[in-house]
Amino acid sequence: MVAVVGLFAPVDAQTSKTRAHVQALASDRLEGRLAGSNGERLAGDYIVSQLQQIGAKPLPGQRDFRLPFEFTAGTKDGGSRISVQLKPDTTDARTSPPSVASGFSRTFESDVRALSFSDNGDVDGTVVFAGYGIVVPDSQDFGYDSYATLDVKDKIVVVLRYFPEDADQKTRSMLARYADLRYKAMAARQRGAKAMLVVTGPRSPNAGELVPMTFDTALAGSGLVAVSISGNVGGAIFRGADKTLEEAQRALDSANPHVAGFAIAGVNVHVHAAVEREKKTGHNIVAYLPATEPIGTTPKPWVAVGAHYDHLGHGEAGNTLAGKDDAGKIHYGADDNASGSAAVLAVASTLAGQPRKRNVLVALWSGEELGLIGSNAFADKKPVPLDQLAAYLNFDMVGRMQDNKLSVQATGTSPAWGRILEQANIAAGFDLQLQADPYQPTDVATFNGASVPSLSFFTGTHADYHKPSDTADKIDYEDLDRVVDFAAAIVRRIEDTADAPQFTKVDQQMQSGGGRAGVRIFTGTIPDYATDAKGLLLSGVIGGGPAEQAGLQKGDVIVEIAGQTIANIYDYTYALEVLKIGQPAKVIYMRDGKRRETTLTPAARK
Repeated sequence: MVAVVGLFAPVDAQTSKTRAHVQALASDRLEGRLAGSNGERLAGDYIVSQLQQIGAKPLPGQRDFRLPFEFTAGTKDGGSRISVQLKPDTTDARTSPPSVASGFSRTFESDVRALSFSDNGDVDGTVVFAGYGIVVPDSQDFGYDSYATLDVKDKIVVVLRYFPEDADQKTRSMLARYADLRYKAMAARQRGAKAMLVVTGPRSPNAGELVPMTFDTALAGSGLVAVSISGNVGGAIFRGADKTLEEAQRALDSANPHVAGFAIAGVNVHVHAAVEREKKTGHNIVAYLPATEPIGTTPKPWVAVGAHYDHLGHGEAGNTLAGKDDAGKIHYGADDNASGSAAVLAVASTLAGQPRKRNVLVALWSGEELGLIGSNAFADKKPVPLDQLAAYLNFDMVGRMQDNKLSVQATGTSPAWGRILEQANIAAGFDLQLQADPYQPTDVATFNGASVPSLSFFTGTHADYHKPSDTADKIDYEDLDRVVDFAAAIVRRIEDTADAPQFTKVDQQMQSGGGRAGVRIFTGTIPDYATDAKGLLLSGVIGGGPAEQAGLQKGDVIVEIAGQTIANIYDYTYALEVLKIGQPAKVIYMRDGKRRETTLTPAARK
């Protein structure tokens, strides 16, 4: 197989169905295939060329293989600034003897940067120093609340970045769990603060520096203005206090819960926060192989195979696990997921030369690494009605097999899968690891949510996951080709069956898996990670789980749970800390623009 002339070097693929595809997609030229990038475009060009070679066609009603979707790709500061005013009659208690400060007014621009999750807007107010801004939930029996003695309603809070520097290891481990800036923003907002200013204290790493404006892919804001300020701005604000910023931090750094924050008298702050969200366009590559026999009255006349072809670029969009020495390098994504993309192209090539009783939809998704954005966009627009799909087969990381073990996930979505897999595996000879759970962090979740019987193939994780070291030379092409033959046999069996596999909704008892560290609560919600909705938008609920029992459904937006305001997925994750297994919690949610209320009783995660 030869790659596109002028874009890729020719690769000898005589001994493998998949090697050329992986080497092309995981090449330097494609620079990690970040969604919306030039590397993604080049990868799309390659994929389209391969689909054209096997005679695949654009979907009915489409002129192109490329189906575009828009997404938020990043954030940048759009000109945030802060003004600090100290009243001229303010007593400066730090002088000896105490004196009356001269007062000043100063505007800073280069010394302030909006946090990526900040709301845009202007805020004026007096200032309260809230220490590290950390609140450990009561459920942890730890007793640390930076706001315990403070009134911050309608105030601007200043909080230190990180967590107490001199605390013992056990205390640091606990406080670190709640030191994320989104969590600090939620704690400030729920106590009525109008804005949060984050300063890196003089005793902390990166002392006085601004917080980098990283992008975390959760598009919703935090519900308040949140900016990072330099040590210079922090020092200016603390001119109204009776101690310096360093003295205040030193008093807090033992993590003594009785050391409180304080109001800073005589200081007024005006904050202008401006976050610009960069919009980009990604492209799913979708084609089909028309049935070679009359479909007639065949029920559900489509079978779909798919994989995501995007990866992490140079790691700039987050999710990278690269060490400091590898920061900024190309993340080749050979296993994740050039291997899955190669498998889809090879399965399609195999099926193209055979009789087909159903149409075969061939999909290469983008935006998976940002939260299943591409496959969800396809499901929303429905260029092929999803209720016409007999089945969907997904491939994600299928190139690093160990001990002949192939994980097949989502087998609980149809009672037909057991027999079909057993028959197809007679020739393949894999040690199949069957997992009923369809609620996986890959595109199979999209189709399970649309009630399509689905399978997802996976050969396991490894030390190169989400690192630049995930390269094409480490792929086991012989076993990857075996996966292709196995999957093609499954598709043929679906094509040859008059009745399509029946969908079964997997209930809570079949669902397992851990959540965030320390969270054992199970609510049965499936969040939409790519929305900018204010609240937690549900992309679905787990069958038989607490959310379904509470009457929640796909499309609902949770805005409050157990008295905790929910502005985004991070708020929801942190709110789980206050829930207790078996104790009902009030949930307020939006459905069709109307505010509704229900009661959800959390269960224990299995």
